[in-house]
Amino acid sequence: MKTPPNAFKQALARGERQIGLWLGLAAPYAAELCAGSGFDWLVIDGEHAPNDLRTMLATLQAVASYPTHPVVRLPHGDAALIKQVLEIGATTLLVPMVESAEMARALVSATHYPPQGTRGVGSGLARSSRWNRYDDYLHAANATTCLLVQVETADALAQVDDIAAVDGVDGVFIGPADLAASMGHLGHATHPDVRQAIEHGIARIRRAGKAAGILCADETLARHYLDLGVTFMAVGIDTTLLANASRALAAKFVSADDERP
Repeated sequence: MKTPPNAFKQALARGERQIGLWLGLAAPYAAELCAGSGFDWLVIDGEHAPNDLRTMLATLQAVASYPTHPVVRLPHGDAALIKQVLEIGATTLLVPMVESAEMARALVSATHYPPQGTRGVGSGLARSSRWNRYDDYLHAANATTCLLVQVETADALAQVDDIAAVDGVDGVFIGPADLAASMGHLGHATHPDVRQAIEHGIARIRRAGKAAGILCADETLARHYLDLGVTFMAVGIDTTLLANASRALAAKFVSADDERP
């Protein structure tokens, strides 16, 4: 068997728009439900959601048969963790809080086998190679691994030209919430100053020839960012969808004046 191509990475390279959904429920069953909803990609969140290696693995398995691409967001850019997540079968990683080109280069190294990088070789134990049933895996993996780095602070955004220029970085994802906090606008990711910074960041990422990404659940603002050239965008979060839908349903039948047992 041959190592499958990374269709998501190829789409980003062609500049094709990819619309995604954030998964925070840490439930493979719920992830499978979302995998059939029509999104191009799904983020398995390991930074702010209670996912660990085992739930990430189960989620990758749950969505594998669907035409959507799983992206694993790590809690941090640790090389040992990167190796483990790649070996359970993730092919696209989203790494938070990348503050410099130096950090980006270290992540590229951690995601690539030698001589291009420093990823350890353990394919006989790994789902990523289908336990060496992909007979070309060790030579194909570097080309099929996709690295997305998150720029989430004002300091990082000031260096986004250098970060985006790093060879091996496939896309740069702007984190609006943390960016707003770093700019003194905690909880206000749509503040005009934050929006202006994001717009400038998108333009700079595009000038570097890399895919720009963002999470935006506001439809009007999301379409605005898409018009500016964002290539990969998450337009919602599963926890928020469930919270809003359940609250709306309860409001139809339960009023504040109702007596509770």
